[in-house]
Amino acid sequence: MAETATERREVDTDLLKKLAFQVWTYKKGEMVSAMLHIGDQLGLFAALSETQPATSHDVAEASGLHERLVREWLYGVAAAGLVNHDDGAFSLSPEAEALLVDEEGSLHFAMGAFRGGLGDDVLDLILDSFRTGIGMTYEQQGPRAAAGLARTTGPFSRQNLTSVILGGLDGVVAKLERGAKVLDVGCGAGVSACLIAEKWPNTEVVGFDPSAIAVHQAQERAEDAGLENTTFVEAGAADVPATGDFDLALTFDCLHDMPRPDLALDAIRAALDADGTLLIKDIRSKGDFNQDQRNPMLAMFYGFSITSCLQSALSEPGGMGLGTLGLYPDKAREMTAAAGFTRFTEHDFSDAANLYYEVRP
Repeated sequence: MAETATERREVDTDLLKKLAFQVWTYKKGEMVSAMLHIGDQLGLFAALSETQPATSHDVAEASGLHERLVREWLYGVAAAGLVNHDDGAFSLSPEAEALLVDEEGSLHFAMGAFRGGLGDDVLDLILDSFRTGIGMTYEQQGPRAAAGLARTTGPFSRQNLTSVILGGLDGVVAKLERGAKVLDVGCGAGVSACLIAEKWPNTEVVGFDPSAIAVHQAQERAEDAGLENTTFVEAGAADVPATGDFDLALTFDCLHDMPRPDLALDAIRAALDADGTLLIKDIRSKGDFNQDQRNPMLAMFYGFSITSCLQSALSEPGGMGLGTLGLYPDKAREMTAAAGFTRFTEHDFSDAANLYYEVRP
């Protein structure tokens, strides 16, 4: 009987222990992620912030939750180094509050990224995509995906979009102040569209997204803000009408998710005015694995791709399948040129995850 590969190769016990520790560290991350989601959804971090230094009884009373479970959760997040513990009292550092509590005021708020893991139905679709080559659509990822993405991108957008980012583009703010037409392709839950519409009430913002869930959330966001200069359309990028009158088009973290980003760029080019601007926001990548390995979060980005971005990018037969890291600068320059754009400027607005491309006809 032939020996297996494992039997033929000698195992280095020291390396095995090191790799085992690494593997179980990832499992620890999964469990801590679950505790972060629980703390966010049940308002436990907020309750601790309001009552600190606090016992588990104080936090349970403030949150209206069961003390024994609250106590176990507090010890868990303290063990993870997220909450301070001193003789039975728990507290949050100012830095932890910025990350875990302050959604409106902190650029670094992170809780939108923690969504409680993947449901069985989504996991089954992901597994099936490996067999068929056809991924799940953004819509199939469910409402938590749209809401979570809005919360994840919201802090940076609120702090920088209408000032630093749009202010860094040639002549765009002056147009918005006079009253412009803005096209937000892949608008998601409408964070960027509503920020622009609120800042410049004379400007009309039209958002397109193929997800009914995302469009509904965008409409609710606009209604809650009392905005009358926004319109949201449930349609894909290729369905954007060739009106030739938009002054500014946005594609924020979405071209790499599209099965046919080339058709999207063609449609956007036809929708823009001759003096219009396309602003592309997309993930920082060199387009080379060896260079990208300098990013300590690279494995996380590949995880995002496998579970979300590449799924969407392969959700139609013939999809280009860019995935999370697929629209690096050279690729973006190549694709926009093919769509008829002639000017391409790369911007770094100190966004840790993204680069910005200012593209013109």
